[in-house]
Amino acid sequence: MGRKKMGDLYRAPFPLYTVHVHKETGLVITAGGGGASKTGIKNGIHFLKLELDSGQHTATLLHSHDTNTRATMNMAIGGDVMAAGQDGCCSLMRFVLGSTKEGRKTDTKQGGGGDQGGPRRRGGRGQASSARDGAETRDDSSQVLVQELGEVCSDLSPTDALQKCVRFSSDLSLLLTGGADGHVRVWEYPALKKKLDFRAHEGEIEDLDISSDKKHIVTVGRDFACCVWREDQLAMGLRWHDNMPNITDKMYRYQACRFAKVEDQPGALRLYTVQIPHKRDRRPPPCYVTKWEGQSFLPLLTKPCGREVISCLDISDTGTFLGLGTVTGSVAIYIAFSLQKLYYVQEAHGIVVTDLAFLPALGKGQRVLGNNEAAMLSVAVDSRCKMHVLPNRRFFPMWLVLLLCGLLVVGVVLLLQHMFPGFI
Repeated sequence: MGRKKMGDLYRAPFPLYTVHVHKETGLVITAGGGGASKTGIKNGIHFLKLELDSGQHTATLLHSHDTNTRATMNMAIGGDVMAAGQDGCCSLMRFVLGSTKEGRKTDTKQGGGGDQGGPRRRGGRGQASSARDGAETRDDSSQVLVQELGEVCSDLSPTDALQKCVRFSSDLSLLLTGGADGHVRVWEYPALKKKLDFRAHEGEIEDLDISSDKKHIVTVGRDFACCVWREDQLAMGLRWHDNMPNITDKMYRYQACRFAKVEDQPGALRLYTVQIPHKRDRRPPPCYVTKWEGQSFLPLLTKPCGREVISCLDISDTGTFLGLGTVTGSVAIYIAFSLQKLYYVQEAHGIVVTDLAFLPALGKGQRVLGNNEAAMLSVAVDSRCKMHVLPNRRFFPMWLVLLLCGLLVVGVVLLLQHMFPGFI
């Protein structure tokens, strides 16, 4: 663990803000762009084919979908449909992996640097773009067909409207969006009929999630609050620091939230939240991760996770691992049960990590895991997508452990008899 040089799995010609792995096909879907500003940086969604060759992961561009003047800032995948946050709207697109066609070259030369001062505030201002100078990508494998299905207005801010987060319910019957105006909007899917629209926070919503049984919605805002809702009724506000007397109400704010399964406990649910310092000091205090019981929302465990400010959170589909990205480009993987750090790369990216995605443990994703217990993708404003792998941890069989313990006891007894005759 620590600082080490990492190669790029893929490098896009624009800043990347979101990444997902499609469970059914194994496609990696990543998106971003320069927004509406006329910097020459395009906006698009890239579909990548992920493969494992001789222990090394490779990604091949299958299709690039142009999103015109709107950068995709966040995304959710429901079956074969993408819900993409673009400015103050949520655009829905269906994608289909088509048949193999003859290779064709697609020029992606974008002109190296440039200002990335698009609409994405969390991506920073004045950052340098990392386009591939003079590079060409060959689109010579399976084609991806993208069909526009429509869009809904997900943020009504009078100026600089911005959808901040989006989620599908586990049964794909609901679509949830959170905006910079502090409102949560819930849509019946696929009809896209608005079901709920309520003000959840004073100011921007940073993150939201819905439990697998659809009974609870959890929202995180910049107003220091993390709220649990039953439909549009506030059920409770979470307080992670009640047993930490040195931390006051305004020292930290919530940054992210995510529901997750519990390994080997069918039907059980956990909620994970990330807390970051509200003020930036020369020597900043640590960030924290809290694990909550998923029905009563009682805090089960809180642990510090370093002094680098956390920017994003993801949890593996089995609920075993938790991934964190930071504003300084570092990436870490933790055991979700104990919040013990297993993997850490300092400044894997040159700037803020904007999204993370674990490879599925089953289906197409399992085939590219290789001899690894887990694998996670990270994307950042530096236009790079990187792969982080967690090799299988070696465990001794229980019979061998018991045998060694028995031999150790016998050896101790014999040693004592030799040193102290008549001991036994």
